[in-house]
Amino acid sequence: MPQLDTSTWLPVITLTIISLFCVYQMKMINHTMISITPQDKKYITPKNPLPWEKKWTKIYLPHSSLPPL
Repeated sequence: MPQLDTSTWLPVITLTIISLFCVYQMKMINHTMISITPQDKKYITPKNPLPWEKKWTKIYLPHSSLPPL
């Protein structure tokens, strides 16, 4: 049974990764990326307060810190 020749795998894999990277870069060069500038921040809606953020809630002590009776 002949053995599998793996001596060419490294160059093939390396060149494949490099070519895929180049193709990806060529496709992405035509796209514009969104960037938020200070002028654009006025279009971001302010956060509305949630109902439980408006009212005070009682915070209980953990059981281990209760005073002795």
